[in-house]
Formats: sequence, structure tokens, C-alpha cells
Amino acid sequence: MPIIAVVDYDMGNLHSACKGLEKAGATTKVTDSPIDIEQADAVVLPGVGAFDPAVQHLRSRGLEEPIKYAIASGKPFLGICLGLQILFEGSEEGIEPGLGIIPGKVRRFRSEPQIRIPHMGWNNLDLTQPNCPLWQQLSHQSQVYFVHSYYVDPIDSKIRAATVTHGSQTVTAAIARDNLMAVQFHPEKSSTTGLQILSNFVAQVKASAVVSC
Repeated sequence: MPIIAVVDYDMGNLHSACKGLEKAGATTKVTDSPIDIEQADAVVLPGVGAFDPAVQHLRSRGLEEPIKYAIASGKPFLGICLGLQILFEGSEEGIEPGLGIIPGKVRRFRSEPQIRIPHMGWNNLDLTQPNCPLWQQLSHQSQVYFVHSYYVDPIDSKIRAATVTHGSQTVTAAIARDNLMAVQFHPEKSSTTGLQILSNFVAQVKASAVVSC
């Protein structure tokens, strides 16, 4: 059975992420070991909290290069919430450089009358990459659960896999490029839609593991 390494860097509820992946049929291993990440069949980078502490914790544990290597190696990779944002070059939330895997910046929602920041609750996804492996068996306006004040703004718009509209602002809700996928919402909190997304990722992991054998 393929192993998914769930990266532990003290920034998020790892239990929820693991529970969702395991319900989707995965075998998970919570770890901060570069060796475990290298040996795993896939990597999930969850995260809840602020940008600067997240990248500081990753770097203090020597996890930046293993994460970059895992993505470059072609193994399936899924970032969740803050785990999406730290893939970028930097954030308006802080001063630390991000991992720089995706060119672009993390930006704060503009204040508008009658919209709440953080953007919290259920919202529709607009699937801009309908053939993205994560979206199999999803309807075009599937609802997922968000909790965020910041959103990613990639330089290359082609990597946007989905967008979400909050007030008058339409922003990136997910990215996908080859083996790298990442979402701003919480699939582990998104009921049957979230479970389908996680199941789709697990299916990709299993297919990749078979090809690698």
C-alpha cells in the first residue's frame, strides 16, 4: 500500500488531514523526517496559521529542500491552506521569503462593505482546469469550506485549477501543475465533496506508485 507522508511542522491539525486521507483509502505517516519524505510515495503539506512562523518552522527542521526535492522528483504532492501559500515567493502577511516553488505572492483580501475577512464558510468552486485530477466526479460549482484572510496570486495564470468569489473579488482557490496540486480550502472539512477530492488524490498516488514499480 502506498505511503503518504503528512509533513509535521507544528502548523495545523494533522489529525484532521490524516483522518480525511485515511477515509479516502490512504496509509499516512505524520513526519518531520527528510528521509520519510524522500521514501514516501506522495507528500501532503497541510497548514493553519501565519505565513512567517510556517516557513520558519519548516526551515528550522530542515524540511525546505526535502519538500522541493519531492516535488521535483515527480511524486504526487498536495498542499492544503497554508500549505498552498508557503509554496509562493512571499506574503503580504509577513516578511519571510516563501519556498519560491511557485512564482507569485500571497495577498490579503481588500476590505469591502458587507464582506467578512477572514473569508470563512462554504463557497462555490469555479473549476478553471476541469481536467485536473482532483476534480474527477465533481460538479462545476461544488461547494467547499474556506477559512482564510489571504489568497495566492500566481504570476502564471495557467496554473490556476479553480477560483472562488468573495464579495467582488475572484481569487485563486487551487493550483495544479504536473504532480503539484494545492488548495486554499480545507478538503478534510468539506464533507462529501472534500472526501471525493482526497479520494481523487489518493487514486493519483496509487496510479503513480504502480507506474514507478
